[in-house]
Amino acid sequence: MEPILPFEPLVSSIVPTGDNWVHQVKWDGVRMLSYYNANEIKLFNRKKHERTYQYPELLTPSYCKANSFIVDGEIIALASDGKPSFHEVMRRDGIRVTSRVPQAAQAVPITYMIFDMIWCNGEWINNKPLHERQQLLNDMILPNEHIQLVTNHLDGNALLEAIRSKDMEGIVSKKLDSHYSLGSKDGRWIKIKNYGDIIAVIGGFRMEGGVVKAILTGLYREGKLIFIGKVGTGKLSSADWRELTERLVAIETIHCPFANQRDEFKNARWVLPLLTVKIQYSEWRQHENRTMRQPSIQAFVDKPPMQCLFE
Repeated sequence: MEPILPFEPLVSSIVPTGDNWVHQVKWDGVRMLSYYNANEIKLFNRKKHERTYQYPELLTPSYCKANSFIVDGEIIALASDGKPSFHEVMRRDGIRVTSRVPQAAQAVPITYMIFDMIWCNGEWINNKPLHERQQLLNDMILPNEHIQLVTNHLDGNALLEAIRSKDMEGIVSKKLDSHYSLGSKDGRWIKIKNYGDIIAVIGGFRMEGGVVKAILTGLYREGKLIFIGKVGTGKLSSADWRELTERLVAIETIHCPFANQRDEFKNARWVLPLLTVKIQYSEWRQHENRTMRQPSIQAFVDKPPMQCLFE
């Protein structure tokens, strides 16, 4: 099976209402599609990058009664507080050396939260309405320790309030009659987030006591890297900060990569803009060159820097 581009939700600040909508928790994980061709399972993320060997727990087809399938979902890992953590799941997704997988699987248990089925028993079913695809999921999927089905909720506003009370990522609202349009994004699915997040480029850093204290981040606009914020908090451990220090010092340069000048640049050291990071923030400060309010580091990700753009 060739990997596909998934259907994506649009961002909205308003929860839709009506009998034709259902609402689901937006888990703070990694979007993943699972492909089974009656012989083997392979996993690909939303960018069609293979992630099969990172998740050996998901490579048995016994959780699904179908003799072939493509299912869509999100792989999550829990932090010590019991909430889904993008930082934790990236400890699995970011593995590039196969010998590290068994140890990581022990250290970071994962769950595959399945919410859609696109192919079943040799047939495309993406043009069936969502409620029919969900019925097939309920009939075909056998939940286990690592496999769960995402639950529908009828009251989107109540679900969003519950998500906010637990400081989780947000919700996704879906029309029950919506088809799954491959590689598309439209308002039949929408996401409402409790906080913002973005993938940005690291252009510099500040040191304290021989270890990186904060990173300077930016996004590209018309080919120029524009500074959007200094980030010095987040979910990194002391070991993570030491590893980051080694990586940044290795690509240090004397040239500032940012096109704009800011007060935050005092005592900064510059790097080649090669590394990308997912940042959570409370809001954008609205001025000519927008910056983030209350930013925090979530995890380092494998995204081409030139694709980190102002939208």
